[in-house]
Amino acid sequence: MRSAPFLGLSVAATLSGCAVPEARLRAGLIDAGLPQPIAACMADRMVDRLSLAQLMRIADLPKATASESVPQFLRRVRALGDLEILGVATSSAAACA
Repeated sequence: MRSAPFLGLSVAATLSGCAVPEARLRAGLIDAGLPQPIAACMADRMVDRLSLAQLMRIADLPKATASESVPQFLRRVRALGDLEILGVATSSAAACA
């Protein structure tokens, strides 16, 4: 019975572990020029489909100088050279736009 509190802690740590990459990705998408509602929707979808390394690559895209359209953002994602990232970003953008 003593392991029950530890189980709760490990579940909480696992659940919060997903929130950090999603929050960083959402902030990165907003910095890349996407509107907040689209960035939040895309981050929610993408975090379940890409590896942590792939999520960090997208989150680390340089800041846009002005609001960027989704097609402009996808051109920058394509420049990363990762077809899986591009496919997930494209499908997420289509579902969220």
